[in-house]
Amino acid sequence: MKIICAKYVLPVSSEAITEGAIAVDGGKIVAVGGKDEIISRFPAATIEDHGNAVITPGFVNAHSHLELTAMRGMLDEHDHDFPNWLLAVARSRTERFSEEELVEFAVSGATEGARAGVTTFGDIGWMGRVGIEALKAVGLRGIVFQEPSFSPDERNAQEHFVELEKNINELSKSTTSKVRVGISPHTPYTVSGRLFKRIAEYSIAEGHPVSIHLAESAEENRMMMTGESFFKPFLDREGLVWTAPGISATAFLRETGILKTRPLFAHCVHLSDDDVAMLADSGSRIAHCPKSNAKFGHGIAPIEKYLEAGIDVGIGSDSVASNNSIDLLEESRFALLFSRTLRNASGVREFQREFLSPQRVLEMATLGGARALGMGDVIGTLEPGKFADLCVISLDHISQQPLHDVFNTLVFSSTARDVIATYVEGREVGESVVSSQ
Repeated sequence: MKIICAKYVLPVSSEAITEGAIAVDGGKIVAVGGKDEIISRFPAATIEDHGNAVITPGFVNAHSHLELTAMRGMLDEHDHDFPNWLLAVARSRTERFSEEELVEFAVSGATEGARAGVTTFGDIGWMGRVGIEALKAVGLRGIVFQEPSFSPDERNAQEHFVELEKNINELSKSTTSKVRVGISPHTPYTVSGRLFKRIAEYSIAEGHPVSIHLAESAEENRMMMTGESFFKPFLDREGLVWTAPGISATAFLRETGILKTRPLFAHCVHLSDDDVAMLADSGSRIAHCPKSNAKFGHGIAPIEKYLEAGIDVGIGSDSVASNNSIDLLEESRFALLFSRTLRNASGVREFQREFLSPQRVLEMATLGGARALGMGDVIGTLEPGKFADLCVISLDHISQQPLHDVFNTLVFSSTARDVIATYVEGREVGESVVSSQ
């Protein structure tokens, strides 16, 4: 047994504790409380005291692409041209890097996440093995969502489903108690309705979670409504047949049965009120990626509206090819600041009922992400019975002084570089992997 102490402990599910401690045994939290009280209850335990620091639940990166770590900064010249960026990613992944090189870089990305306090990833990959190997190598928790082949053509849906099922079965042999497999049909315009239906049935039958990019750009809904948009030239060039459904992407996914899987949707920048109602009614979840959305100029997702609708919202970094860093503290800051500046056409704040606070956005980065990945019962808060997945953030930097409120200091004045320790099931992760490279 060990006791992990710091000046502040933020359980998320309860009030902050000054001079706090967490007792850990067998990888799980046994007790949370004042330092003196916890030490007196468990006098034989080993003590790890981090001093002037704060302990939070481990951050949950609800949407990432560790497979693309090799492309950090490589495609920034295409940021203004999203379809060409997507195509450049697809080409580079297979033409410029071997699978083993992608694994090596993905391990580096997972290590970067661990050193930034991330204990859990919701990771999407065309080569699912890459993400699985990376999370296992660093000792992190997560779901790796395997993508099927890109094609909205109904004619090859069965072929692509058979291929996907084979990949899932093979990847399942590599899973562990901490790392499991899911499915990620990429977007409503790169997967056919027929394949979506097969994936929905398969997911429900086998219990595989689903994650999909949704409403990332304004062009997506135009393509779904009219068929005329940025991806059409690619479809024509490849000889792929696709007919616009004439409804929103969300309505299209509802028709395919995908919403019955309670999927995790990434981005969700451009949803109508009807779309939001559909997601809320179905129990769907959202991974908010504010920096990636901004980098491409896609806009600001109205997350206050989603929270008000009762949708579980987590925070994601997206890939470092579209963000350039894995820093959930910075991502939380962007989420908060963007939400406060979102305005409608009249210049009025887009959503008035909640003014997002640092405490609320930290909850999104921890418990919100855990719930978004279906793990809210085992991680996301510091409570007895949950896994001891922890992030320790130093408060010693001059840019954090003076400290008047710990939540404000974490969100407005802290970054990944202030993280001094990350634990998964009570075991410190990240540092050893870095030192061995």
